[in-house]
Amino acid sequence: MIESNIAKILESGTILQEVTIKGWVRTFRSNRFIAVNDGSTIKNIQCVIDFENTPEDLLKRITTGAAIAIKGTLSESQGKGQSVEVQVTEIEILGDSNPDEYPIQPKKHSFEFLRENAHLRIRTNTFSAVMRVRSALSFGVHKYFQENGFNYLNTPIITGSDAEGAGEIFKVTTFEDNKAPLTEDGKIDYSKEFFGKETNLTVSGQLEAETYAMALGKVYTFGPTFRAENSNTTRHLAEFWMIEPEVAFMDLDGNMDLSEDFIKSVLTYVLEKCIDDLEFLDNRLTQEDKTKPQAERSEMSLLEKLRFVVDNNFKRVSYTEAIDILRNCKPNKKKKFKYLINEWGADLQSEHERFLVEKHFKCPVILFDYPADIKAFYMRLNDDGKTVRAMDVLFPGIGEIAGGAQREERYDVLVEKMKALDIDEKELWWYLDLRKFGTAVHSGFGLGFERLVQFTTGMSNIKDVIPFPRTPQNAEF
Repeated sequence: MIESNIAKILESGTILQEVTIKGWVRTFRSNRFIAVNDGSTIKNIQCVIDFENTPEDLLKRITTGAAIAIKGTLSESQGKGQSVEVQVTEIEILGDSNPDEYPIQPKKHSFEFLRENAHLRIRTNTFSAVMRVRSALSFGVHKYFQENGFNYLNTPIITGSDAEGAGEIFKVTTFEDNKAPLTEDGKIDYSKEFFGKETNLTVSGQLEAETYAMALGKVYTFGPTFRAENSNTTRHLAEFWMIEPEVAFMDLDGNMDLSEDFIKSVLTYVLEKCIDDLEFLDNRLTQEDKTKPQAERSEMSLLEKLRFVVDNNFKRVSYTEAIDILRNCKPNKKKKFKYLINEWGADLQSEHERFLVEKHFKCPVILFDYPADIKAFYMRLNDDGKTVRAMDVLFPGIGEIAGGAQREERYDVLVEKMKALDIDEKELWWYLDLRKFGTAVHSGFGLGFERLVQFTTGMSNIKDVIPFPRTPQNAEF
């Protein structure tokens, strides 16, 4: 007798072996055929019962969503769509599911409806596939860095700094509502806070990661980050996970090499581990595409997009060259872009990034050397005095998937940049210390994990690639 998950049973396919299966009923038809899924694979296993010798009260309890345990013999399937099935000898209901109340019925549900039932949506084929791919991607991230000499670093979730300088942060406080102590001039007295200062949820672990890279050489963070951005779009979350490697003695060229090798490695891993799920998601996307107008349909299938990234060298293009290309392209001249490109210094939008990848170069693109005015203070200033050693990795269908830079390692230059942006040196004294004691060239990048999952699964809304999305006006579950 083998008690195993369905994935292993289907993989072995050993006829006449006795098996025990525990899972949830997907469908039950003709009082004879039960489709069972245990979450280990996109595939259900068909279990055939002898309904004439099965008590009627037990048959009534075999409903969609019910948890059951089945013992039986694996045999060749007589039906279409599966090679093996289980001839049931024993069945036990582990947990009933009221068919009149269970929301996830065997029919098509809208993603909006499933988000409202996020605690149960994982029982659908689409979401179980997405979450298995997410799990494999997560393992692939750690696998890559661990095999390449990186040290895993847990940076603070509560911090006193705003690495991005955007100001869109969630504040952390222990003060009671309307009872915060005030200073003599009427401002909140943060010296009486739990941490003795104003604190917030982190937007990035980069600054802290830099301190460890300057001692351990190669580190990476992989943890939750938070943005209080009041944006309820298909691309934004208030809580999401970030992957942030940081490497000492590595310049921008090395950073671009690392980002390309890392992304290709992780996608190759998931293509090997999750091909059944990816094929299902690929077919789902193809069927969805057929309902769209011709102009909105994808030029590549999901699997083609993944192999497009894995099999092609990333084209490296300076921001200045990209602006020239965009300024002179047909969509810009014919005013097809929502945001027209008129001059150097423009902040590129997703439509521009996708044009460069999908139409012009027809391969993934890494843009580098951006205008200093549109990038963060910590990025290394180039000798021209107007650009910084920044980079963005651009993908088909999604635009920017990762962004990074060579960090400004020169103390005097960094101080001047902070003064120009009115960033308090006292708040980041420890960050400046790195430039005073053994400074060295170093670089890193950040990659939003949900953005990577979204690209890999073909899901159009980022809310559907994280177990419980946190968005404006929504913190359910």
